Amino acid sequence: MEREDIVKYWIESSDSDFQVMESLFVNEHYVWVLFLGHLVVEKLLKAYHVKNVGTDYPRIHNLMEIAHKASLELSSEQKLAMSELTTFNLRARYPDYKNRFQKKANRQYTEMQLDKIREIRKWLQEKINS
Repeated sequence: MEREDIVKYWIESSDSDFQVMESLFVNEHYVWVLFLGHLVVEKLLKAYHVKNVGTDYPRIHNLMEIAHKASLELSSEQKLAMSELTTFNLRARYPDYKNRFQKKANRQYTEMQLDKIREIRKWLQEKINS
């Protein structure tokens, strides 16, 4: 695959996950909303990495580490948001984390995190397209 094709793949996959995430929110599946929110951001970070660094993107899920490997400068607020978003990857997958996380992932908490996800998504899209 050519570099442009890989970038396009990550963007389209992220966009698809974003649509599903929004649908899950409407249907009150908050744990899965946050899990997909992590994927939305992860895939855009990988698209940015491929476009600006190379096709050997990091095969990891830690958003801060992907951003670092992509030489992306983050604000303190973005660092905090990405650190928290990274935890959603684990918390939604494993039963012991999931049970505790379900109590935390109510509508209010999920809505607050969705705002952060949407903001980071928009910022990353602008960075990729610049």
